[in-house]
Amino acid sequence: MTERWWHRATVYQIYPKSFMDSNGDGIGDLPGIISKLDYLKELGITAIWLSPVYQSPMDDNGYDISDYEAIAAEFGSMADMEELFSEAKKRSIRIIMDLVVNHTSDEHAWFVTARQQPDSPEHDFYIWANEPNELSSVFGGSAWAYDEQTQAYYLHFFSRKQPDLNWENPVLRQKIYQMMQFWIDKGISGFRMDVIDMIGKVPDQLIGNNGPKLHDYLQEMHQACLTDPDLLTVGETWGANPERAKLYSAPDRKELSMVFQFEHIGLQHETDKDKWHYTKLDVPKLKTVLSRWQTELPVGQGWNSLFWNNHDLPRILSIWGDTGTYREKSAKAFAILLHLMRGTPYIYQGEEIGMTNFPFTTVDQLNDIESLNYLTEARQAGQANDVTLDQIRMIGRDNARTPMQWTAGQQAGFTTGQPWLPINPNHQTINVAQALADKQSIFYTYQQLVRLRLEADWLIYGDYNLLDTPDQVFAYTRQWQSSTYLVVVNLSDQVQHLSLPAGIDELIITNTVLPEDLDQMKLEAWDAFCLKLIS
Repeated sequence: MTERWWHRATVYQIYPKSFMDSNGDGIGDLPGIISKLDYLKELGITAIWLSPVYQSPMDDNGYDISDYEAIAAEFGSMADMEELFSEAKKRSIRIIMDLVVNHTSDEHAWFVTARQQPDSPEHDFYIWANEPNELSSVFGGSAWAYDEQTQAYYLHFFSRKQPDLNWENPVLRQKIYQMMQFWIDKGISGFRMDVIDMIGKVPDQLIGNNGPKLHDYLQEMHQACLTDPDLLTVGETWGANPERAKLYSAPDRKELSMVFQFEHIGLQHETDKDKWHYTKLDVPKLKTVLSRWQTELPVGQGWNSLFWNNHDLPRILSIWGDTGTYREKSAKAFAILLHLMRGTPYIYQGEEIGMTNFPFTTVDQLNDIESLNYLTEARQAGQANDVTLDQIRMIGRDNARTPMQWTAGQQAGFTTGQPWLPINPNHQTINVAQALADKQSIFYTYQQLVRLRLEADWLIYGDYNLLDTPDQVFAYTRQWQSSTYLVVVNLSDQVQHLSLPAGIDELIITNTVLPEDLDQMKLEAWDAFCLKLIS
């Protein structure tokens, strides 16, 4: 494997609307991000994945783009964006931009023209039908919307204000590659590619993901604008398994650097039910899924991403961890478990201080279109509002989007105005200022893990081996050259008993105080540690 910078990197995802507001309008912005770069530098991260800041009517909080080469006014200006690039570079932090090219906003000039002029080239940039078929939208209801102007239906796998692009059109594809080159020329270091496995859709055959031409398009994209080996590309691929991940990320295929896979996230939901039916952590299943991705995507044949949280997911502590007595300890346990595997770790804003889900109590506290659509559907199906709110409180995307908690003060130090989403009331105890002041905080565990990845070859190249342990204990080794590293995590609040191999050379990281005698160890609630064993 030719080593690239992202093999040792840790990437930090910023959701701009919720990170830091510089002007008091209640919405995070680019100057706000710039003001916090020193904080990110202290954490040690290598790159920022920036969720969309393009011009947008914000029907889906920026994932509905109306102009790919302009900045949304609420976030700032192109000059602010260029200053972010410059200031991040001074701190050796790269910028990875979100690429949303499965769909645009219905306010994009292409779609405006497509509706007004059915004979225009732009009309064929989108997908039209005289009659809808049974394809459904991810956000609920049909994936087809009737357009009065054209008297035809257009495809939208997400909001009806997010019409899907027709990737079979070669002119469209070239325009997208030109847009990508525009940002590369400005100095970005790559793209996170939103639902990229959907660009090969074949609606007539009811194919939404992994269409037959998907990899042809990705190889064409790579050849057009991604040949620089220093560009990181990570694809959001909900349907990926390890074999498909090799197609995306094997270096000789010249497609992407890596993918986000969601098999472990799927364990949050009850089998054969929709995402709103959540379930408790099944540690044996988690071991199976994460271990498969470690062993079946070997070095040289692909690369893995490692994450618990992002802007679409509930906070890991609220869905699987402990938000009470063991909040800090369980947060450190999840971090240690994941960051010592092979792959590129992604930290979602607030994860490094142990932020939790928001205790939503009323409908008017919600913003996310997916949650609001579900609320309507659930009402129509006769489900009580309190049941639906319980589900949204646990799974809804707004949980990840409440403003970053910087201080214990007013509006958590996020804004001097009225925030666009409510501030979690626990900001008085969970905030950056408190975390930085406490050398035993979650922040410093993340900082230690970030530094370790930059230095340790075994994290990049070492073989992975799952150990046979009690159900609630996730333990594995990483073997590199003559050295063996043992990772042990108790993913429960119950005491577990474990026999450890004799011969401890070095303690690498821990969230607990280890006893002197480790041969027969009693693991307390959420204990987690890594040891280097004597060769």
